[in-house]
Amino acid sequence: MKLLIVNGPNLNMLGIREKHLYGDRDYEALCAAIRNWAEELGAEVELFQSNHEGAIVDRIQQAYFDGTQGIVINPAAYTHTSVAILDALKAVQLPAAEVHLTDVNAREPFRHVSYAGMACQAHFIGMGFDGYKRAMAWMLENAPGR
Repeated sequence: MKLLIVNGPNLNMLGIREKHLYGDRDYEALCAAIRNWAEELGAEVELFQSNHEGAIVDRIQQAYFDGTQGIVINPAAYTHTSVAILDALKAVQLPAAEVHLTDVNAREPFRHVSYAGMACQAHFIGMGFDGYKRAMAWMLENAPGR
């Protein structure tokens, strides 16, 4: 199964930003873990990270045409603001799973609303890096092929 892993703004700053929330492992460590898990699970993955909402929307739309069979997305701050990402996920109608490293529901009240999550069939919240592995495994077990 071909999966697109989408990471939103500031995730490229892992290991630098708010270590008390996100830990000290950097973005490259996250990418390496995702690639290793994909190999373990027998999935093909493409990793995409952007700090720009439009670039994320463009990549989600491209997924419809490039053979992607599922999307694992951590929209980061755009989780709580982006109807555009929600609409892109709805437009492509691919199975989608939402991931957040921290428990957004235990943080500031504005983080409790997930627009992108409204288009996702599964949610892996507050599990750190392991949330990605669980999301990919869920996708392989539950998502219908395209």
